[in-house]
Amino acid sequence: MARIAGVDLPRNKRVEIALTYIYGLGRHAANVVLEAAGVSPDKRSDDLDENDVRKIRDAIEAHYRVEGDLRRDTQMNIKRLIDLGTYRGSRHRRNLPARGQRTHTNARTRKGPRRMAVKKQGAATKK
Repeated sequence: MARIAGVDLPRNKRVEIALTYIYGLGRHAANVVLEAAGVSPDKRSDDLDENDVRKIRDAIEAHYRVEGDLRRDTQMNIKRLIDLGTYRGSRHRRNLPARGQRTHTNARTRKGPRRMAVKKQGAATKK
């Protein structure tokens, strides 16, 4: 099993698909990396030898920011927006959509499950 950028590539998949399991690499970037490394995209991830893995790893490090570095940069950008007090930063702080979507309805993914209304116990009816 090949390990690139701290990610174990899945077994028995085409290399161009297996590289997309790395955060920050999509299909296009995976094909660009394979072309730069001189590895056939039709090859299976199980069939990669150490030389191919080294070439792919070098091509990724030379051209792309992936995994931990990319996640850290994203989090730092969000933290910068929050510290500046921008509108987008306040939306991130309150865990609401930051790109103008409506929230009266929808936005359940960002807001989480609906909160149930709490009934007051003091208003019980007498018989």
